[in-house]
Amino acid sequence: MVFDVNYLIVRNFVKHMSTESNTLTNNAITNESWKSLKISNKLNSKIKPSFKRKPKWIRVKLPTGKKYTELRGLVDKYKLNTICSSGSCPNMGECWGEGTATFMILGNICTRSCGFCGVKTGRPEAVDWAEPEKVARSISLMKVKHAVITSVDRDDLKDMGTFIWTETVKAIRRLNPETTLETLIPDFQGSERHIDKIVDVKPEVVSHNMETVRRLTREVRIQAKYDKSLYVLNYLKRKGIRRTKSGIMLGLGEKENEVFQTLIDLRENNVDIVTIGQYLQPSKKHLPVKDFITPEQFKVYELYAKSLGFRHVESSALVRSSYKAQKHVN
Repeated sequence: MVFDVNYLIVRNFVKHMSTESNTLTNNAITNESWKSLKISNKLNSKIKPSFKRKPKWIRVKLPTGKKYTELRGLVDKYKLNTICSSGSCPNMGECWGEGTATFMILGNICTRSCGFCGVKTGRPEAVDWAEPEKVARSISLMKVKHAVITSVDRDDLKDMGTFIWTETVKAIRRLNPETTLETLIPDFQGSERHIDKIVDVKPEVVSHNMETVRRLTREVRIQAKYDKSLYVLNYLKRKGIRRTKSGIMLGLGEKENEVFQTLIDLRENNVDIVTIGQYLQPSKKHLPVKDFITPEQFKVYELYAKSLGFRHVESSALVRSSYKAQKHVN
């Protein structure tokens, strides 16, 4: 599929869709709809970043609610390790309220040094062989309905951590048979033998994030390759995974047509679900934010993704990989 910039619909498309319906439809938009709306002039819905002050649409409300308060108490009391709390996720209150939580396994030191990621890089600590049971117990204590499991890259291990991955899924299944699972996996260096181990334990959703567009991959994901990630996603689908998923961050200097092309690449590799969110710089040592993407532009990306046939699309500034993950099972 070749992307034609003549049919990019920016604000004109959003305005048209709003006129046609009081609310933007959740149904897929046909290609004919796109072709009927050619751009009359070039619009730029990005703003130059201000590193001193984030725009108003990125300000996060403090999590509240009875369910959140209960879970926060359990996490603190039993020292449960959720990436939701350790990563200060902006959607923590909403996700916990819906019974969803994300857990990171295989330690908190990564063997890779991606320019966007706040996780430490270095020599990882020894594997905690009891970790699968610890995660399963945490899910049980928190009464999690849908769990997302992710990990650091463990290129230092011969199996790249897949034994702990599979044992964690099995432990969760034993102790929490009603809990559905998403596994947000590394690329495992593209090794089919290692990916097969994830396939064999049959998570409801398997995700692997592209993170950025092709041009910026070398800068943003230093040890990763764009085509290798596409291959991993394609292989998962070919091996029978029911729902595959990927995520991209915006604001790193990508161009609009590059985002559209990445969405096309994902659909051509049969990815079912995509998440699109704003990149926020973890520290001054990390890649700077080049642009703060407006809510209007996120809506454009959402509509275009739906026109390509993605089953689920989450697109807004505060969207993270596991946002509304529980509904992606269906």
